[in-house]
Amino acid sequence: MLGELALTWTGRLSAPVLEKLLDLPEPLTTEVQTRRDIKVTMPDGVQLATDHFRPPGQDPMPVVIFRTPYDKQGMIGQLWSTLLARQGFQVVLQDTRGQFGSQGRFDAFRQEREDGLATAAWIRKQPWCDGTLATAGPSYLGHTQWAVAPYVEPPLAAMCPAITTSNFTELFYPGGAFNLHNLLSWSAAIGSPEGSQLTRLLRVGAHEKRVRHAMDHLPLGQADNAAIGKPEPFWRTVTDHTDDDYWDEINHTPRLATLSTPVSMVTGWWDLLLVGQLRDYTELQQADCPRRITIGPWDHTKSIKTAITDSFSWLAAHLHSDTSSTHRAPVRIYLQKAGQWLDFEQWPPKESTPTPLYLQADRGLDWQAPQGDNSIDTFSYDPADPTPVVGGPLLDARASGQRDNSSTEKRSDVLVFTTGPLTSDLDLIGPVSASVYATTDSGQGDLFVRLCDVDRKGLSHNVTDGIVRLNGMTGSPVEVTMHPTGYRFARGHRLRIQVSGGAFPNHARNTGTGEPLATASRILPIRFEIRHDKTHPSTITLPVMRTS
Repeated sequence: MLGELALTWTGRLSAPVLEKLLDLPEPLTTEVQTRRDIKVTMPDGVQLATDHFRPPGQDPMPVVIFRTPYDKQGMIGQLWSTLLARQGFQVVLQDTRGQFGSQGRFDAFRQEREDGLATAAWIRKQPWCDGTLATAGPSYLGHTQWAVAPYVEPPLAAMCPAITTSNFTELFYPGGAFNLHNLLSWSAAIGSPEGSQLTRLLRVGAHEKRVRHAMDHLPLGQADNAAIGKPEPFWRTVTDHTDDDYWDEINHTPRLATLSTPVSMVTGWWDLLLVGQLRDYTELQQADCPRRITIGPWDHTKSIKTAITDSFSWLAAHLHSDTSSTHRAPVRIYLQKAGQWLDFEQWPPKESTPTPLYLQADRGLDWQAPQGDNSIDTFSYDPADPTPVVGGPLLDARASGQRDNSSTEKRSDVLVFTTGPLTSDLDLIGPVSASVYATTDSGQGDLFVRLCDVDRKGLSHNVTDGIVRLNGMTGSPVEVTMHPTGYRFARGHRLRIQVSGGAFPNHARNTGTGEPLATASRILPIRFEIRHDKTHPSTITLPVMRTS
């Protein structure tokens, strides 16, 4: 869908065509007043390039803010802003510090609170603003919203953060591992000088092979040189600061408990930020903040169409008092493989019951706990030949989502546990986690757990997964947070669990030496023991929907 919009916009088709494509209401005006490249001065004197869109007229109005590192002259920002103005909204669109028309140095994620608050204060001083502010935008633009919303006074009137999270650190280091594929892809795009960065993110093709090859590079801290031929500041920072307090200031989750701003979210089951976004929704739900969320069968890029249309109805409700399209349940999700949209009053749905599925001695899976003793499986993980992975929640849409896992499951460094055929459909909606008794000979290692759907022909496709770094943990079960899901396993299908020591290149290989991520170059094999018996019940906990 995003590619379709890109072709439409770059092909200079009319706004009415775009409005029909996006299922938007009839515009209130066909004229848009635009002022471009306004210089907004930050407290330290740096000037940020800013565009201003509004419908005709001089009366002060509310303002919707977009702050982007992807070039405000790019397709998404210009499209969104223009169409909003045609719907009667006033928009401010700004290049973040150090990007495109704005001065200063781009310090990814860490500069957006101060600059965002200064921008909000500047807007409120303008004669065309009535003091009411709202925000919108996906991904990094969502981060710029969370960097402001919990701190700005008076509070925002509404916000629409899509495919994003209030704490990006969880994306950088899931379970203490390193999110290699997504972070190097983003760093290579943001660090390449030619063309629109957002365009490269969406059609990575021009340098895709070079970036993929760079994921093999050790030491990892220099993989940016292999990918784009030069150091990239964010990559150097994110590989250096893996276990200190450097990123604490970009974690805005603790402030969500005090938020009163109405929040509308859009995400997808295959979005790389899904775990954090649903955690954010749960925090808002507990605080009884006005909120809603839509979760579709999408990856990171294919959520954009819904994010745009969702923002129009939410902003209309809270800036124009038009609630005609907001009468829906707070939680709307797409049940994959069932072809159904479902509405719920809360997340997780109250109809969802966390239910353990147990690893068995015969490489089976069963809803009943194992009864035997001393059931142990072993395998060796070799970082020289890291366990591969296919699909999953990736930034690159061509590699993300469900894939055939057959080749991976044949490897000796992957344990596979499978149920018998289901006698009826099984619906899962909610969080997924695993608890596995895993130890290694050195105390080093990563534990990767993946849930798959095995069809009647024996093809195995991934549904959800998670990873955690062991770092010497022994004795107690290893707890793995996996991506939430909304998924139907059809009658006759089987559930399968993969257990392995890595998932390359989605996650960086564990070198086995315990050396720092950025500089490690030596590699050592790691021997794993996985227990699954009466006294060591290794499980995956699934959100099983009760049947009526």
